[in-house]
Amino acid sequence: MLPMGTPKTVIAARRRFFHQGGSPGALVSEPILRSWRRCAERGLDIGSPPRIEPLTSTELREANDRHERLRRLCRPEIEALHADADATGCLVILTDDTGLVLETLGSVDFAARAARVALRPGVPWNESATGTNAIGTALVEGRPIMVHGGEHYFEPHGILSCSASPIFDPYGRIVGALDLTGPAAVDHRHALGLVRLAVEQIERRFFADGFETATVLRFQTDPVLVGTPREAIVAFDEGRLVAANRAGLHLLGLDRTAMGTARLDALFPALPRGESAQRLIDGQGREFFGRIDTPPPVARRREVRAPVPTRLPAPTGPLFDEATRTAVQRAVKLIAADVPVLVRGETGTGKEVLAREIHHRSARAPAPFVAVNCAAIPENLIEAELFGYEEGAFTGARRQGRKGLLREAEGGIVFLDEIGDMPLGLQARLLRVLQEREVAPLGGGRPVQVDFALICATHCDLRAMVQEGRFRADLYFRIAHYTVELPPLRRLSDRLGLVRALWQRLRPDAGLALDAECERRLAAYEWPGNFRQLAGTLRALAALAEPGQPVGIDALPEEVAGSPETAIEGPLDALTREAMRRALDACGGNVSRAARQLGINRSTLYRRLIHG
Repeated sequence: MLPMGTPKTVIAARRRFFHQGGSPGALVSEPILRSWRRCAERGLDIGSPPRIEPLTSTELREANDRHERLRRLCRPEIEALHADADATGCLVILTDDTGLVLETLGSVDFAARAARVALRPGVPWNESATGTNAIGTALVEGRPIMVHGGEHYFEPHGILSCSASPIFDPYGRIVGALDLTGPAAVDHRHALGLVRLAVEQIERRFFADGFETATVLRFQTDPVLVGTPREAIVAFDEGRLVAANRAGLHLLGLDRTAMGTARLDALFPALPRGESAQRLIDGQGREFFGRIDTPPPVARRREVRAPVPTRLPAPTGPLFDEATRTAVQRAVKLIAADVPVLVRGETGTGKEVLAREIHHRSARAPAPFVAVNCAAIPENLIEAELFGYEEGAFTGARRQGRKGLLREAEGGIVFLDEIGDMPLGLQARLLRVLQEREVAPLGGGRPVQVDFALICATHCDLRAMVQEGRFRADLYFRIAHYTVELPPLRRLSDRLGLVRALWQRLRPDAGLALDAECERRLAAYEWPGNFRQLAGTLRALAALAEPGQPVGIDALPEEVAGSPETAIEGPLDALTREAMRRALDACGGNVSRAARQLGINRSTLYRRLIHG
């Protein structure tokens, strides 16, 4: 637990940092000081109330629906903390991975006081919006933290004493935060310990769902701790590490980069047997005690993947074609060599998803991924957003200026989406930054050296825009050394396999299935909105499904349902007659088997091959 400063030391620290411009030294903890500095660099003014835009009731309901699994897994711990929170005048708070408050439970009297500083459902409590606070700072630091009284960045938040811990899923991603908040006038030194124990149990509960076919090892240095919230857990699929909790990685001396690469036989040459905790020696000779959860012999082997209920999946496995997966591998090498990458594709084909995957696999993964939609930022603001500005650079500029997105990406990757919509004048400035590797803020600030890799994306034909004078040729040749072309979904040959793979990731219930005809209709549709539209439709089908019953065509949108013959004709344009013949040859002339492989009807394949 990080030490909590006394009111006098915190007051002295604030005076030094905010009013005298000096360092508070050891008067506050390092995480608090780092957070103060981040907030100051963002231009947040401690003297002004934070500018917060709460969600509408409809938007909050949609957010809660998106995070239904997280809320369900956290419910027992929230209820358990509720009694303590109510007795001590506190609130239990659950947020998503962005710091958005999803729900609160606890003291009604304190809830009313907390609402005065916007601590209520539907309000974002990340650092960018609400400054230093336990929720936002824990999410940034990736560790449990307590923020007491005046340690909060904004002065009105000094009435709060907050203790929060990020919640990690088995794949190392932060999926939310759990917080216990009470009045600063009361000593809540126990709160952080309670939150940490609760989060350990929540993270342990994640392994109860989705790992039925994996080999799960539960271990600890003390056999008494196996089977408790303090146990270490690692999961292997076909001998490869696919998931782990924080205790598991810590005891083995690994980090998240070991996912997908570490091997079971290297980590543990011999595994324990039996249901009780047995002595276990790892590959380095260290002694543990553990037990194995072995998948049933009849279980069908499949790849263990993280469920992704709200975002399109990363371009791994069958969700992108082999050419795209190869392109990702090449792009990672180019990013390491400081060569920009350009991604082209229609709306909804997953350009940002692919860019994030490149970031995740690159050596720059620990540093920020900063995404900028050049079409979404007003033309008169995009320059200030990208390059930053000095105090007083223009009317409405924040006090202390702003760092700018290019500097915020220091050491990481900048993703410029829809770069074809960037104004010509700004293109010239961006080109200078890429050539000189420094940024000059608006308002005459001194140029600052920058270090970031660049990925751009567009749905436009930039070469045609260059010829028309709507895009600078020199910038185009600077950013387009290597181009990844993302095909639209309608051009993918194995759309049936894609539908099945995406359904596996998006479905909320492992027993929920699509019937065969529903799968065929989904595979036959052309999906003008590409992955984004398909994923949205599948989420809707999952919501409409009845427990224990496969999803049929009656649940499909009208334009997707269509008639089997009408629906299948359009996508067949992507299946050339030559491809059909190759499939038929590979199946030894068996028309039914070839049709199944292609995801089309037997009669359709026969008709197209015989009659054209």
